[in-house]
Amino acid sequence: MSKPRQTAAAAKDRVSCELSRGLIDWACDHEVETVWDRFEAAQPQCGFGQLGLCCTTCNLGPCRIDPFGAEDQAGVCGATAETITARNLARKSCAGSACHSDHGRHMAHAMLLMAQGEAPSYTVRDPAKLRVVAAEYDVKTEGRDDRQIARDLAEAMLADFGRQDGQARFVARAPAKQQEIWKKLQVTPGGIDRAIVETLARTNMGVETNPEQMLLAALKASLVDGWGGSMIGTEVSDILFGSPHPIRARANLGVLQAKDVNIVLHGHVPILSEVIVDAAQSPDMLALAREVGAEGITIAGICCTANEVLMRRGIPVAGSFLQQELAIATGAVELMVVDVQCIMPSLPRVASCFHTKIVSTDPRAQFPGAVHVELDERQALQIAKRIVKMGIDNFPNRNGHETRM
Repeated sequence: MSKPRQTAAAAKDRVSCELSRGLIDWACDHEVETVWDRFEAAQPQCGFGQLGLCCTTCNLGPCRIDPFGAEDQAGVCGATAETITARNLARKSCAGSACHSDHGRHMAHAMLLMAQGEAPSYTVRDPAKLRVVAAEYDVKTEGRDDRQIARDLAEAMLADFGRQDGQARFVARAPAKQQEIWKKLQVTPGGIDRAIVETLARTNMGVETNPEQMLLAALKASLVDGWGGSMIGTEVSDILFGSPHPIRARANLGVLQAKDVNIVLHGHVPILSEVIVDAAQSPDMLALAREVGAEGITIAGICCTANEVLMRRGIPVAGSFLQQELAIATGAVELMVVDVQCIMPSLPRVASCFHTKIVSTDPRAQFPGAVHVELDERQALQIAKRIVKMGIDNFPNRNGHETRM
């Protein structure tokens, strides 16, 4: 790592948290590379890329357009600056919407397994919410138990992903005026997968070249997540894990405990994190922790998963996206459990400087250097206890190492 002291000084100008600033300083002194080092090393960042004027869509390029050129310019295929920037934005919209909507698909599938009796670790914790949402999907509720309703609702939600005609069910929640605008612009959210695929297809070389139409397609791909996949994920989380309510909790890296087994949950999907909380609070796991010399088990969250377990369980938030490496740099984290979204690929490298283990759990996101323990909703509690035990077994390896909290 080059110029660690300069990196620390530059980072301090961007960080208000004193604890984080101290950890950045320590990491620089000990040549533990973090996002702050990589940001400085990447300067100056690509100006063409920042303006969206670099095109890698086809193999005729890559092409880039000089924004200060005196004459009109185009890529090899003839795409203008406007077309290239619209393509790039649309592609990013599709990738984000696909990843975010897949969260909703995952949640609906878990609810279906629960309803079919195949996932005993889950149950309906908010029956009232289940019935409200079921009514929106025209699912019959009268005279039926929770699992019967949940099964039909899950199937109806999953059908929204492959819908070929009509609009996504939750579009009806939008204000009437908003729906009129969407209809006029032809961006009404419909089938989740179809909207994303159609938008991505437009971005290919030789397809859509009208930047305004490209941007409208990007808007549709985004709306289909917000009023489709993302909203499905939110509603199913409430049904399975309970609707959130105001709760008092602690935040920042200081929530990690020097005498506890510290396990950090990081990612986006609460299907596993909720069960890990249950596992860590079970008498048998707490007894194992005491056997290795720990006083207990502390679960803390990073990023989006942190909010899920905070607002329902009061689990403390260790930090934000930019603090994920710094949590490891405290030297106090036995295990960091990750699934999808917001996971820095650098985590296993940073963890290799400490005793911390990184455990990936989703088949769509595996990281070289991490241990992969794939979630199977049918055996969620057993898998969660296996992961928690990995953290417990790693606690003695912290002995003799300084912690920075």
